[in-house]
Amino acid sequence: MAMAALALLEDIANGRIRRERVFRDHNDFLAQDDDWLISRFRFPRAILLELCAELGPNLERETMRSHAIPVPLQVLTTLGFLATGSFQRELADRSGISQSSLSRAMPVVWDGIIRMSARYIRFPYDAFDQPNIKMQFAAIAGFPNVIGAIDCTHIAIKAPSEEEFAYVNRKHFHSINVQIICDAQMRLTNIVARWPGSTHDSYILTNSMVGMRLQAGRVRDGWLLGDRGYPLKTWLLTPLTNPQTDRERRYNNAHSRTRSVVERAIGQLKCRWRCLDRTGGDVVIPP
Repeated sequence: MAMAALALLEDIANGRIRRERVFRDHNDFLAQDDDWLISRFRFPRAILLELCAELGPNLERETMRSHAIPVPLQVLTTLGFLATGSFQRELADRSGISQSSLSRAMPVVWDGIIRMSARYIRFPYDAFDQPNIKMQFAAIAGFPNVIGAIDCTHIAIKAPSEEEFAYVNRKHFHSINVQIICDAQMRLTNIVARWPGSTHDSYILTNSMVGMRLQAGRVRDGWLLGDRGYPLKTWLLTPLTNPQTDRERRYNNAHSRTRSVVERAIGQLKCRWRCLDRTGGDVVIPP
């Protein structure tokens, strides 16, 4: 009996015995109210349905199996992982799929979302896009001509197998240093997420498309606001190191109050998508 049991387990492990897939009905999720959906997937029903419709063609083509994972289940389970940072196995069990199936599905969902991102994350290079942004920034503390607030944040990752030391940041954990620019309403207008944790914030900006275009004069009348980690530029204003006069102190105060919007944006981003704010679970370095 023991040998028979071991043989059965080996067959299951090697995939020789096919197990029927039983999925949770995705309509159970989408039938919930918006508050419930936002608490678990961070979006209301209308946006979830729109996302499923847009990603559907690519997700359906990924497999021709008779028991393919339904598109809404792929999308919602992936969003559940991003929202909670839970282990893949736990989320897969809740959805009635295997961890390996979820692991294969998630990158396809991510890729689809990334392809959509250019529609929504756009830097205001053109004068036509800037007046409303400048007005909203000026309403915070009277600072004029601001088109964006910039900062970087560290996203913890598991230690990579190659160039591990480069990913160790100043706080001594492995991370990617992510550049974020936002407007006064905390809408993201630029994200650069490809540099190891040891990379300095100013180096990321200098080598980013936004930094190169601004340096080349792409924007004639607008400033970014950054902290002391950035160099002073004609298009990038930083705080005065040692303000001496009331005027200089007022400048620093207005600068700090205005630039703080990006810190709040980063805080909300990590709070909403908990996978960005953990060092364990299934967080891995992207390819």
